[in-house]
Amino acid sequence: MIRSMKALALFAPLLCLVSCGGYHLGGVKPASLAGVRTIAVPMFANATFHPRAEALATSAVANAIVQDGTYRVARVDDADAVLEGKLSEISYSALRGSRLDSLRPEELVNRVTLQWTLRDARDPTKVLATGSATGSSQLFVSSNLQTARNNALPEALDRAGEALVARIANGY
Repeated sequence: MIRSMKALALFAPLLCLVSCGGYHLGGVKPASLAGVRTIAVPMFANATFHPRAEALATSAVANAIVQDGTYRVARVDDADAVLEGKLSEISYSALRGSRLDSLRPEELVNRVTLQWTLRDARDPTKVLATGSATGSSQLFVSSNLQTARNNALPEALDRAGEALVARIANGY
């Protein structure tokens, strides 16, 4: 009995180490991005008519990279990869209309689309990943529709930035 207790005391730590044998700590980056640790995020292009939307889009993506933690944001000179992007579309659609006037919406959904390309910083002709990311938010139609649209745009861009970073950090 004492001999079996001693054997169990010796093998218990080994059993604890074997129990998590298939797992590992750290990120689950896509294989094509395994060598990328830092990403430069230069100013995105703006293909919409919304003024200064490119600055909001760039900031949203950089914040999403920082929040995710898989990559670090760096200057172009110090980065392993460069994330080029373009705000390609901002669209609005009615979510809920007025009961008395069916042509006047009371609530809108804005959708933004970001087109992006992740390039190797040492060889800009080498594309590491590419795609598009969308984000949306809702806004109520008020007397000042332009202000309501401007206030809802950062939230939609934040969601698009999170979708973009999920793609480059997790592969989906």
